[in-house]
Amino acid sequence: MSPTAPPTAVRLANSPKPLLPTISSPATRPSYLSMPPPARPRASPLAAIAAAGGSSASPSLLAADPNHRDAVLLAARGAMANCLGETHLDLVVPGLRLAAKGKVRDVYESGEHLVLVTTDRQSAFDRVLASIPFKGQVLNETSLWWFNRTSHITPNAVVSCPDKNVTIAKRCTVFPVEFVVRGYVTGSTDTSLWTVYNNGVRNYCGNVIPDGMVKNQKLAANILTPTTKAADHDVPITPDEIVKSGLMSKDDFDEARSKALSLFEYGQQVALENGVILVDTKYEFGKTADGTIMLIDEVHTPDSSRYWIANSYEERFKAGLEPENVDKEFLRLWFKNNCNPYEDKVLPEAPEELVSELAWRYIFLFETITNTKFEIPETQEPIHERISRNVAEALRNL
Repeated sequence: MSPTAPPTAVRLANSPKPLLPTISSPATRPSYLSMPPPARPRASPLAAIAAAGGSSASPSLLAADPNHRDAVLLAARGAMANCLGETHLDLVVPGLRLAAKGKVRDVYESGEHLVLVTTDRQSAFDRVLASIPFKGQVLNETSLWWFNRTSHITPNAVVSCPDKNVTIAKRCTVFPVEFVVRGYVTGSTDTSLWTVYNNGVRNYCGNVIPDGMVKNQKLAANILTPTTKAADHDVPITPDEIVKSGLMSKDDFDEARSKALSLFEYGQQVALENGVILVDTKYEFGKTADGTIMLIDEVHTPDSSRYWIANSYEERFKAGLEPENVDKEFLRLWFKNNCNPYEDKVLPEAPEELVSELAWRYIFLFETITNTKFEIPETQEPIHERISRNVAEALRNL
């Protein structure tokens, strides 16, 4: 890909790496995902939740309504056989062409529009780990809520939402840079701020980080740590390198950086008003034919962001405990404790209790921030059939 001519598609199209098929149901699980990994001590699922700061045994905002939580967990277990793993809309909806298959979203082209389908695939470590019931609906509806409330900061690409898992968007030229904004020194992946800081790095993506900081500590000010795509993983990059390599012009980068920092500050404010901390997140931007820089893809979802419970953060931080998190960190930690998720070709199967717990946390976060009740689908109609019908109708009416 030429750095001076990014493709006219969504950001997901910049990733050429093959993706592991995800799990759509136990009956159809690919054999290479269900094969046992090499023998090693297996950490308990509940221990992974506790290690990530989310023990269900301790009082928490996450357990403030145990009856609701139990109902969601029960619904999640019942929906595991009806997760949206693959879409294949181009085979059933006339005029659609698959433009990109990302770790979570499948993107189709239809004339001057893009059809973004958010699946239930769960990714981390640059690969698909499992499928999480209701996840695609949560991410899509969370993004739409934030898109509507951040239009005073930046325009976005949203045209309509014909289905719980689908957004129709304007076509634009996507910048091959992810704008990662961080407010705390934390994380467990190879590119996370805590990992690189703990390895001795003190200048990260052009940001000077002082000595003496500890894990989960709040930064003096929010920082931007951009990344771009290599063959199979995200690569940290400095603003100067972005401009010098031709990935973005200086003017475009400066405008996108300003938008990203403003979006994050606003997101932190809204999150804190509702009892959670927006710890870090990533944004993606595109440019229209008339030169307008727009927010695209997703915004402040539990997939693209890290969230902590606010009222327990200080106490747990002072005690050297992990914050109560409302994201996929505990699932990341379980895989890190049970395999090498970067190098192992075959991964262990995610425990059902962790999959259900993550479904609950995604719904909890949506309901907490938006102050609305998440509508769990009542019908057992296959999700892909519902999506195909709704997308076909929406495209006829465009």
